[in-house]
Amino acid sequence: MSLVEVLADAKTVLDETIQLRRRIHRHPETGLVLPHTQAAVLEAVEGLGFDVRTGTRTTSVVARLTGGRPSPTILLRADMDALPMREDTGLPFASEVAGAMHACGHDAHVAMLVGAARLLARRRADLAGSILFMFQPGEEGYHGARVMLEEGLLDGAPPPAGAFALHVTHRQAAGVIATRPGPTMASGDTIQIVVRGRGGHASAPHDCLDPIPIACEIVQAFQTLVTRRVNVFDPAVLTIAKIEAGTTRNVIPETASLLGTVRTVSEATRERMLDGIRRVAEGVAAAHGAEVAVELVRGYPVTVNDAGFAGFVLETARELLGPEQTHEMRHPVMGSEDFSYVLQRVPGAMANLGTRPDTGPVFPNHSNRMLINESALANGIAMHVAVALRFFERASRPS
Repeated sequence: MSLVEVLADAKTVLDETIQLRRRIHRHPETGLVLPHTQAAVLEAVEGLGFDVRTGTRTTSVVARLTGGRPSPTILLRADMDALPMREDTGLPFASEVAGAMHACGHDAHVAMLVGAARLLARRRADLAGSILFMFQPGEEGYHGARVMLEEGLLDGAPPPAGAFALHVTHRQAAGVIATRPGPTMASGDTIQIVVRGRGGHASAPHDCLDPIPIACEIVQAFQTLVTRRVNVFDPAVLTIAKIEAGTTRNVIPETASLLGTVRTVSEATRERMLDGIRRVAEGVAAAHGAEVAVELVRGYPVTVNDAGFAGFVLETARELLGPEQTHEMRHPVMGSEDFSYVLQRVPGAMANLGTRPDTGPVFPNHSNRMLINESALANGIAMHVAVALRFFERASRPS
């Protein structure tokens, strides 16, 4: 079957996809409990003949579409949660919830997957397999995908043999699909450090043990850790984004706190960095006679695309959209993503969909002014459908 027809079909549902995206955008919800977003998804898939179940620890939605033949199964995923931040876009459909905004495109992810579900439901009798639609809360730091796996996301017969997800990006022109084999997004762990000295008068530091210069020395030593202990071709990014200490100009505080993140694109470098962070912080503090508490909170693992599946996605995108709108990424992105948990269990890939505005300023994901070029959503819908259809065709070929 020609994928030209798939792209044409996607354009027929673009308007309703945009309307659903804007509805979700107006009412952003954060974390693992998203009742309004869940209700919008359930309403959108009602009547499509799916086997639908919802989560108990989170407001997830899992919908299975069984085709003419039940096997194989492919999983298609969209995350649903927003970010805890104020929106400053000035859009007519801007957030109506104080302190919450869809600044990472999850509203678009949900709407595109619903659009794809509608198109695939029309082809039910011709589908040579089943599709598991995964609508997931809690991607923004709440491990929602892991919760869904623990609640039996992959249970049922047959289990998924492939998995695919899209993420919008300002880095590509509208409608471009970009991905790569192997590591495509980084791990994301949190660094929390408290240096404890002895407080006192700022005019007599010799009577105190000032934690502030010790904390600053730790930050500087971390940069040496990265540049001298990490292979440049297997990189790490370590950022201390918050330093907090003191109350006024003439008081040396007792403690200084550091908060930051470390990103890597291999589990080996991840372990090396976590061990090194603790060793450096404890060593610098000990050299000055201070105490230090180091807490390393593990976040999402490295998102690793299956090489064969990523190649298949790129091939499908070239057929669907043409080579000019299909890019193989040269490098991973150092953001993190909890679709990584799914890819640890199922061979698959995450791809980026360019949604850069055609004109005007371009603001990145997680910006309070982030905008999405909604014309690109048709390509995203079509990619979900095309990947599913070509996946079934590939599975049915004689080996």
